[in-house]
Amino acid sequence: MSRDLPPLPAPGRFLRVDGVPLHVVTEGSGPVCVLSGGLGMAWFDWDAVAALLAPYRTVVRFDRPGLGLSAPTPEPPTLTAEADRIARLLDALGHAGPATVVGHSLAGFHAEAFARLHPDRCAGLVLVDGSIEEDPRPRLPRTVRTAWAGGLAGALSAAGLPRVLGPAARRLIGRASTVGNHPPHPWERAGYRTSRVVRACVLENATYPYQAAELVALRPERPMPQVPVTVLAAYDGSETAGQLRWLERQRALAAELGGRFAVAAPAGHLVMADVPESVVQAVLDLSGTGRGAAVIP
Repeated sequence: MSRDLPPLPAPGRFLRVDGVPLHVVTEGSGPVCVLSGGLGMAWFDWDAVAALLAPYRTVVRFDRPGLGLSAPTPEPPTLTAEADRIARLLDALGHAGPATVVGHSLAGFHAEAFARLHPDRCAGLVLVDGSIEEDPRPRLPRTVRTAWAGGLAGALSAAGLPRVLGPAARRLIGRASTVGNHPPHPWERAGYRTSRVVRACVLENATYPYQAAELVALRPERPMPQVPVTVLAAYDGSETAGQLRWLERQRALAAELGGRFAVAAPAGHLVMADVPESVVQAVLDLSGTGRGAAVIP
């Protein structure tokens, strides 16, 4: 078998949401919990969390358009579209009731927007080392930046760089974002060598400041519903000014959202890889299920 091919059939299934076939993996039983990864991430980044959480929750993982195994969409991502996508994915799965949403990094924007735009559908939030932009001010018109990003992705693909450098770049980012030693996932090479995934990553990066600005504008218009919120910040154990400042910013976000602040340590930005049990505990503690009891022996 070619080393470029995935070793196993893909888990999960494909559901058409807003006309886009999305790759979705559902497991476990109980109240619904949606896991959404950061910029450019895929369903398998949550493997360790899903394995620990499935005995207590119905765990839903999905790939945003163009990422993982999901089909691409011609439209660049927006905050509202990503929040609505979570609601429509739950509809497609037949989950009409409220769900807990766990958003990592960039997806923290999406999770918070979901709570504000779909308050009746939200049971609680866990923001895992979520992105924070107190005063985002994009310097270029959105159409200009996204057009430039699309052109860059096309040029990279035409040069064959995704096939050659995509998986290696993914591994380098993973190593820089964790404190532990984690082996490559079998699906990394299959996904990150494609122009589809590279384009989605470039567009998510290009639209990041606009999504941040959308969230800042949304906050005074749509208040947070009265649901439990936990902001889970990564802490690698260092005492650098940057690390301590990051913890304070995460603490301030928790206060702004009326939520609980917690620290996952030792952990890099990819908390779900370094200390997945901290993510699971944060989810269970929202309803008191895990309070005072260890999830992992």
